[in-house]
Amino acid sequence: MSKSPLKLDRRAFMGLAAGGLALGSVSPTQAAPIATNARIVIIGAGAGGTSLANRLVKRLEGADITLLDPRPQHLYQPGLSLVATGLKPANYVVSQTTDWLPSGVTLVAEKAAAIDPDAKTVTTDSGTSLTYDYLVVAPGLILDHDAIDGFSLEMVGQNGIGALYAGPDYAARTWEAAAKFTEEGGIGLFTRPETEMKCAGAPLKHTFLIDDITRRAGNRGKAEFIYAAPQGSLFGVPIVAEKVRMLFGDRGIDTQMQHTLKSIDAGAKRATFADKDGFDVDMDYDYIHVIPPQRAPDVIRQSGLSWADKWADQGWVECDQYSLRHLRYDDIWALGDVAGVPKGKTAASVKWQVPVVEDGIVSAIAGTDPTQTYNGYTSCPMITKVGRAMLVEFDYNNDLTPSFPGLIAPLEELWISWLMKEVALKATYNAMLRGRA
Repeated sequence: MSKSPLKLDRRAFMGLAAGGLALGSVSPTQAAPIATNARIVIIGAGAGGTSLANRLVKRLEGADITLLDPRPQHLYQPGLSLVATGLKPANYVVSQTTDWLPSGVTLVAEKAAAIDPDAKTVTTDSGTSLTYDYLVVAPGLILDHDAIDGFSLEMVGQNGIGALYAGPDYAARTWEAAAKFTEEGGIGLFTRPETEMKCAGAPLKHTFLIDDITRRAGNRGKAEFIYAAPQGSLFGVPIVAEKVRMLFGDRGIDTQMQHTLKSIDAGAKRATFADKDGFDVDMDYDYIHVIPPQRAPDVIRQSGLSWADKWADQGWVECDQYSLRHLRYDDIWALGDVAGVPKGKTAASVKWQVPVVEDGIVSAIAGTDPTQTYNGYTSCPMITKVGRAMLVEFDYNNDLTPSFPGLIAPLEELWISWLMKEVALKATYNAMLRGRA
C-alpha cells in the first residue's frame, strides 16, 4: 500500500531526493559517443547552457563546443524567493560559472553582440567571430526595469521597495524592506508584469510568504495585502488559479486584476497602474514588490531569430514548441527563458528541455531522426507558508502532471512539497548542471 502524502516521513523523502526524483526525473543518455568535428556554440551559461554542455561532452567525441557568457557567477535563481524572505542568505544562490563546466568545453567570457544565422557566425562584444555548425541560444532574459517610470534598482531596500528578481544582493535588500513591513504593517502591494516571465509563481510565493511571516510576528492585523496584476486570473492553469484565489480569500489578500504597474513615486510611496480600460489608478503603499516586464536580450531581437507574429514586443525565439528547433534555421535551437513557447520559463522546465535539444543536435550530426520531444512540462513549488507548499506541475495543455501521483497531492499544502523546494530542488538542480539528471 502506498503511503499518503501526510504519512511520508523524512527518511522516505530523502530517499526520493537521493534517487533524483524531485520535480521529475530525466535519465542521462547512455548511448556510445559519436565521433564528430562539429562546431557547436552555446550562448548562455545558465541552467540550460551549462547542463547541455555537460551532456554533449559525453555524447560527442571530438566536437568543438564553445560556451559564451560574460558572467563569472552562476546564480541558482529558484533560491531568490527564499533570500527575499530572509529564509536563506544571499550567498546561498551564488557559485562560479567555471565550477560547473567540464573539460572539453571552451568558455568565452564575453557577451554575444551579434548573430548572423545565414553566415552561421556569432560575434562577441570584443569583435571576435565564432563560426558554428550548430547554435543553441540560451542567454536567459532581460529584466526591463526602465519600463517602470520612476523606478531604479538603487531604490531596492529603501522606502519600502523590493525587487527580488534582480539578483542575490537585491533579493537580500528586498527582505530588508519587507521585514520592516512585517513588523510595522501598512499597505503591501505585490505586482507582476504584463509580459511573459520566468517562474510565474514567484509573485504569488512572495505574497504568501510575507503574509505568513507577518502573521508569525503577530502583526497581520496592522497590514493590508493587495496583489495587483495585469492578467485576468491569478495563474495560467485554471485549476491552480482557483486554488490560489481560495487561499487568498481565506487569508484576506485582496486582488486588483487587470492592473498593470506603470510607475512609482518613491517619495510619496504611491504606485500608478493602468486598469483594463487604460485609465490610471493610484495606490498608496508601505511596501511594494516590483517585478518588471521581461524580454529577450537585444542580440536575439536584432538577429532575426524572434517571432514576428506573436510576442513581437518581447522577442522570444521562434521555435517549434516540441523540438525547440528554430522554424526557419534548422541548425539553431532555443533553450530556457528565451524560447518562444507557451510554457517553460522555470528551471524544472529546462531540466526537461535540455535532453530534447541534446537529442536534436546529436541526431542532426548522426543523420538520424530525433526521438525526444518537450511537452511543456513546467513545475512550480508554490510556497504558501513557511514550511508548506503545493508541488504544482503541468504541461502545454494545462493538465496537471504530478511526478508522485498518489503520494504528493499537487494542490495540497504539504511539508514534503516545502522540502522539495527548500532542500531537494537545489540538489536536483546541481545534478542537472552536471548533466546527471
